[in-house]
Amino acid sequence: MPHFQVQTLLRTPVVAVHDVWCPGGTAHRSEPETSSRTHLVFPYRGTWVRHLGADAAVADASQVLLFNAGETYRVSHPHPGSDASLVLEVDETLLRELAPPALLQDGAALRFRRQRLRIDPRAQVLVALLRHALREGTAEALEGESLALVLASRALGPRTAHVAGAGSARQRLVERTKLVLAGDLARRWTLAEIAAQVGVSPVYLTQCFRQVEGVPLYRYQVRLRLARALDRLAEHEDLSALALELGFSSHSHFAASFQQAYGRTPSAFRQHVLGQRRGAPSR
Repeated sequence: MPHFQVQTLLRTPVVAVHDVWCPGGTAHRSEPETSSRTHLVFPYRGTWVRHLGADAAVADASQVLLFNAGETYRVSHPHPGSDASLVLEVDETLLRELAPPALLQDGAALRFRRQRLRIDPRAQVLVALLRHALREGTAEALEGESLALVLASRALGPRTAHVAGAGSARQRLVERTKLVLAGDLARRWTLAEIAAQVGVSPVYLTQCFRQVEGVPLYRYQVRLRLARALDRLAEHEDLSALALELGFSSHSHFAASFQQAYGRTPSAFRQHVLGQRRGAPSR
């Protein structure tokens, strides 16, 4: 079993927030693991796959994974390298208030019907802000609790979360496509190249991906790159180099995409995060 490193960033009666790092492993499925509590997992670095029965969900920064207490699953790591996730454990009474009824199973126990939802760019920003603020000690408990509940509400809310549609065959095709993209995030793929990797026509792939994920394939790839940027901005002084490392054609392309998704430029976001880390007022 991988040796996890868990840093508890916040623990109150309302919510617990953990930063979980895993060194990775092999592409083979792990031994069965069982969730001790119902919780939300927001991957923000690397890629892994959660196998729940016959259903496999790619865990990347565009998703929130929903874990049910007592549920047994397996994990595999299709690509080398470590991964990290922000984990939220919300008080069950509050979690029932936040989750739409259609997302919960019937019965006394709190259990989700699905194992993942797609999150929007605002939720990705909240993951980064919450993690940085708690890790650097710039947010008190009340602020941390508030940010965590906003993140949970944003991720679970019907207006922002997209539930995967279409049949299981199309969903499996989309999950394979995600793994192709995650395997070389900086590569400037063509549609034909991706389609050849997963064994379907470009037209069919385009249609399936949009139906399942609710966004075009190219936009999904851009959001993965931008989510990686959120994780690395605070430690990266040369933003032009970071843009090229992430696969953007130029710094201006990176900056425009970042501002369109998150409402501020990479340099403004970096200044905000670094300002928090140094104890300076944020803008």
